[in-house]
Amino acid sequence: MLTLCATPIGNLSDISFRTLETLKNSDIILCEDTRVTIKLLNHYEINVKLESYHEHNKNAKTPIIIQKLKDGKNIALVTDAGTPGISDPGEDLIRACINENIKVSSTPGAVALIIALILSGKNTRRFVFEGFLPNDKKEKMNIIESLKDETRTIILYEAPHRLEKTLKLLLEHLGNRNITLAKELTKKFETLLHTTIEDAILKIQSTPPKGEYVIIIEGKSIAQLKSEALKKWDDISLQEHINIYLAQGKSEKEAIKQVAFDLDTPKREIYNQFKVKSNIKNSI
Repeated sequence: MLTLCATPIGNLSDISFRTLETLKNSDIILCEDTRVTIKLLNHYEINVKLESYHEHNKNAKTPIIIQKLKDGKNIALVTDAGTPGISDPGEDLIRACINENIKVSSTPGAVALIIALILSGKNTRRFVFEGFLPNDKKEKMNIIESLKDETRTIILYEAPHRLEKTLKLLLEHLGNRNITLAKELTKKFETLLHTTIEDAILKIQSTPPKGEYVIIIEGKSIAQLKSEALKKWDDISLQEHINIYLAQGKSEKEAIKQVAFDLDTPKREIYNQFKVKSNIKNSI
């Protein structure tokens, strides 16, 4: 069986008894960086074989690990910090196990994005997690653009050397939203900055960022979406608006219904305006 073991993201006390028992009873512990994980194992006097499993060796090692699992080995998977499978290659191994009908279980624990979200004070009912934005410029811009009208709370991870550039892109495409920057979560110097994107940029320009960050971004309000949707029809007449849908093959009734939806106005009101204008035009 493969067991996903959540490890502390800062404070070594944030580990469950079940996780410790699982690690002690595993035949092998897979980790991103053996130098990081050995500190945790030494702290809890766990003496189990460590093997590295990360982005750069996952393709070669996955088949080997699958075979060991088929041979009856119990293997634990950990990351440097937090829950395996989130923004790390663990998801590839999990998928491979599922495809091979190998049992996968988990000992739950810390997840940085959830901790940051609940501490941010932002809406927790609906949220979207994008992890680390890709390095590819076009792909990154596509993702940011797709978030432009997102009404859910947005959660990103970011490295310190890319934080300022990412915030500037967010400001350009999302506007000056309310955000929370979280770092060193669960540690002695845990920091949460509740601010706006503009002010966050000024802050990190005066104090260079250190450590990885969780960025929590307020979603766009429904009222703002409606306002922006209405503005795009300001520059055309009612007749031109209706003609757009008539040109698409809609009937006059269907076109009026769609215009009423676009303008957030009762259908009857649009119909009456259209009828009056049509009558005036015909009489002329």
